Amino acid sequence: MFKVLKQYDNSLKHFKLTLADSNPCISSQAEIKLHIAHLYEIQGKSKQAKEAYEQFIQGDNLTPTLKAAALRHLGWLYYTVSQLADKNVRENLAIQHLKASVDIDSSNGQAWYLLGRCFSGVGRVHDAFDAYRQSIDKSEANADTWCSIGVLYQQQNQPMDALQAYICAVQLDKSHTAAWADLGVLYETCNQPNDALTCYLNATRNSESNSNLAAKIKFLQQNLANMPLQHFPNKNQTLPSIEEAWRLPIPAELTSRQGNTGPAAVPGRGPGTAAQDSDSLYGDDKKKRLKAMKRPSTEPLEMPPPHPPATLSQHQLHMMQRMVSNQANLNPTQQTLLRQLQEQHMLSQQFKQQSSTLSSQGRVGQQCGPNPPSSSLSPLNFGGLPGLNTSATIQPGPFLNPLETSPSKLDEKFQFSPQDIAMAEDVLAEIAGKGSSSLSTSPKLGIPSSEGGSCPSSTPSSVDNLLQGSKDHNGGSLNLNNSGGIQGRITPSGQGRVTPSSTSVHSSSPQGSTRGDGESNCDEDDDELAKDSKYNKEIFTVAATKELGLVLKRSSADASLLQKETRPAVVTLDINMSGSKIIELSKGQGLIHPSLSSILGEDHPPPHPPCAPSPPLPKDSLNPPTPSVYLDNKKDAFSIQLQQFCHQQPVVVIRGIAGALKLDLGLFSTKSLVEANPDHPVEVRTQKQQAPDENFDNNGKRLWYCDSTRGVTTVAKYAQYQASSFQESLREEQEKSKGVVKDSDSDSNSSLTSKRRKFKTIKFGTNVDLSDEKKWRVQLHELTKLPSFARVVSGNNMLSHVGHSILGMNTVQLYMKVPGSRTPGHQENNNFCSVNINIGPGDCEWFSVPEQYWGVIQDMCERNGVNYLHGSWWPILEDLYEEDVPVYRFIQKPGDLVWIGPGTVHWVQAIGWCNNIAWNVGPLTYRQYILGVERYEYNKLQSYKSIVPMITLSWNLAQNVGFSDPKLYNAIKTTLMRSLRQVRMTLDFVEDLKKEVKWHGRTSDEPAHYCEECEIEVFNILFVTECDGQFLVHCQDCARKASPTLNNFVVLNQYTLDELIQIYDRFKIHTDPIASEGTSSSEAKVSVTSPMLAIIPISPSKDTKLNSAFSQPHPYPVSIWPKKKGRAKLSSK
Repeated sequence: MFKVLKQYDNSLKHFKLTLADSNPCISSQAEIKLHIAHLYEIQGKSKQAKEAYEQFIQGDNLTPTLKAAALRHLGWLYYTVSQLADKNVRENLAIQHLKASVDIDSSNGQAWYLLGRCFSGVGRVHDAFDAYRQSIDKSEANADTWCSIGVLYQQQNQPMDALQAYICAVQLDKSHTAAWADLGVLYETCNQPNDALTCYLNATRNSESNSNLAAKIKFLQQNLANMPLQHFPNKNQTLPSIEEAWRLPIPAELTSRQGNTGPAAVPGRGPGTAAQDSDSLYGDDKKKRLKAMKRPSTEPLEMPPPHPPATLSQHQLHMMQRMVSNQANLNPTQQTLLRQLQEQHMLSQQFKQQSSTLSSQGRVGQQCGPNPPSSSLSPLNFGGLPGLNTSATIQPGPFLNPLETSPSKLDEKFQFSPQDIAMAEDVLAEIAGKGSSSLSTSPKLGIPSSEGGSCPSSTPSSVDNLLQGSKDHNGGSLNLNNSGGIQGRITPSGQGRVTPSSTSVHSSSPQGSTRGDGESNCDEDDDELAKDSKYNKEIFTVAATKELGLVLKRSSADASLLQKETRPAVVTLDINMSGSKIIELSKGQGLIHPSLSSILGEDHPPPHPPCAPSPPLPKDSLNPPTPSVYLDNKKDAFSIQLQQFCHQQPVVVIRGIAGALKLDLGLFSTKSLVEANPDHPVEVRTQKQQAPDENFDNNGKRLWYCDSTRGVTTVAKYAQYQASSFQESLREEQEKSKGVVKDSDSDSNSSLTSKRRKFKTIKFGTNVDLSDEKKWRVQLHELTKLPSFARVVSGNNMLSHVGHSILGMNTVQLYMKVPGSRTPGHQENNNFCSVNINIGPGDCEWFSVPEQYWGVIQDMCERNGVNYLHGSWWPILEDLYEEDVPVYRFIQKPGDLVWIGPGTVHWVQAIGWCNNIAWNVGPLTYRQYILGVERYEYNKLQSYKSIVPMITLSWNLAQNVGFSDPKLYNAIKTTLMRSLRQVRMTLDFVEDLKKEVKWHGRTSDEPAHYCEECEIEVFNILFVTECDGQFLVHCQDCARKASPTLNNFVVLNQYTLDELIQIYDRFKIHTDPIASEGTSSSEAKVSVTSPMLAIIPISPSKDTKLNSAFSQPHPYPVSIWPKKKGRAKLSSK
């Protein structure tokens, strides 16, 4: 889905996750690798794509279909990407690979078409026509092929044949820009400018026009009215007009010619003159030639009805009735059999109804026709290739065409063997023998419910139809367990688990095998059945066969083995329990529930984007004034009311704070930065300069996507660019003052391009890392003048307790801007607050939306084709107004500090030349913590990395800080409890595999670990593999997917259970009042790299008088406690 939506980074990430998963999948490893190679190609990563294709081709056990597709893409990659080699080398390699592709799969029209393009490019006309002929034979409805044939005819000076080929192309695809443009060139060379203009206008109707085409249209529009008609006499027209050509059928002359493949030049040939040497382009079979040349039919193709399914016998109906009446007592095996009977009965009844309807219409005689081929989409759709018009109707070629499933084979899965029926009867006899009073022979039949699908079903779905090889290939099936099927064991327990079996059954069907794992909701009833000794001695083996998909076979099993299958239910934990009690109750849970890793409470629903607040705000309230504070002195800056006011608002502008605190902002000027570290790296974003409330593409269309490409430079180089940009602007202003007016970039000189705009390209220097205290000591020391709640490092800042640096969050980043530089819309990482100070000399314009509306904006992003988390977007203010979303809009002047509250959505644009510094802070409040945890869990669902390791942070907070707010305390305690349980469950999983857990410990400044595959935080128990000399950390789920037995994995432990239990038990809520005496807030010192942060009590200022903006009291519910002796440390041993 991500690939279809053109979210290529997300698509690549998920394909790599799938590739690392050893569990059965509907796509083979080869298919996934080919997807990855193609993603590199369409992202423009040509070298990576080439390497991926070449590595894929060298692989073993490739189906001819996949290998031919890889060769086709690699050949075209060589032909179109000049960076891969010299031109002659690339052309030879392209032809070589495309030839190899058609040798493997000669039925793919797309490969023949690309080969023809390559032959045409090197001047091999004869071979090009032959390849195009093959392409038409294989896929006639391809506008690209006909357009290329037209070009070839035009090069051979055969305008009539070229005209007919172009007409075929544009009738197949009326928006085919290249065909319209080439047809216009043809009319222009034949001195028919009116028709040429018509074609050029059609070429620009559905796509962006290039400058050359726009110039042609402009010239023809301006001069056609002034040209005398005698210049274009109708009698001397070489070609029929576009209107006449559109109505003319394809003449029979093109399908009846014979001779050599290469068409001879016939100068001056009129419309009715027949060429003599192009018949071999279309082959010898006249019927095939006529079919290949015909235009697409608008008449719908009548599809014959399906083959009638088999009906149930009386015996089967009776058996189904008995099973329906006792459905609550059935185990998963019996439910599977019941579902098969119900599906077969439902299909037969539906067919009878359809047959009666058809009979009344006199069409019963058509019911015995063959089943038509499937027209469903291919599981792999590579879309258009670079260099081709993606609007053309291109056949998917050899790639994974969906398999036809004939009615007879669909019926095979409903053919029950005598053994299956006997087994069902035995089951029913067992039920009857237990004295069930619910047995009934009522004729009422149960219809399978769409909600009851927790039990495994053998009904094949479209995802099981994976590969279809070439006509002479029989090896296109996907072996889900390297032997053609899935084997497993289904126990009579309520869990319905399918466990691996050593027996293997090969599937000869090209559909491959189907999966039959599922969970049963009939725990209690199945447990009653499991008490019977017969069920304690029997297991059922799941085997994939051609006839049934999944067949259940009974065999005997050891009672101890079945006993092992019974797992304890999930226990409910409470934060008031001791750590040792939690460990005790959690032991054994990891064997049945290995993935309960959410740190939200049990009663907390999965995080999701919120709906818009109700009722909606009135329209006159959608542009509210921005909360602002004007500071005159240091006392106001350090007042507790200022901190409380900031915590209450989604955004606050604190004006004059630099002057009030006497901050030397010149230390962050471009000049100072160059003098301090000229070679320091700077990330550069190349953007289009636009007004702050506008976002257009080159065609003048408003859109949400914000174009911003990444690059790298140095501080000195960007400083030079920043200065030259300023000087250039001064020159332009001086010229305007003198009356010299230059053509604007956005001006248009023709009616065609009046809506098109040309934007000035600018470069935005972003993410300049100032974390190195040795390089930026003076600058960082200056920021300690700020009040504690806004400092980079502070005891009441959650991010100071992470235990390691997070670049840009608990460290300072600097931004170097020119007018128009944009920071696209976003929420801060894990919804933390942020602080931004404008260094100047220019201003910035800010837009912000309260956190409660992020779900509305997320939905609008999706509707506008951009991903909310990963994408780059700039909201259209009118769209937000229509959706009743309030927007704060304000100017940040030099020296102003902007406070962004937790979760506030915001986007920023520079309206002058300026620098900004920014970092994140985490107030010790319940709202900040719970928003961080919710986004942490939401990011997991979205496969998005959480920059803040909330589990590690929570353990450090419990160790370092005392809390008096019950809600905040309970939230942190819940995270600790669920984290402690997950550690014990992970150890259950490892110990069950007899895997050794090695002690590793943790250094004082060691960053939190993230899974190499899914990028979630990995706490305490690390699953490590070695790859190319590097040690890669995995989470439990990804490690289990890569190897169920953890082969090639080393399991490391960073904290002992005793350590974690001690921290958990000592974490208590404090009822002491907030410290009122001690060191001033400006003296609080915390070492961010220390494993045990030294917390010094922070007292508020005694001055409570401040600006009238602070009108609502907001007691600060957190007390900061000093370090006590005996506290457990999260440190290595």
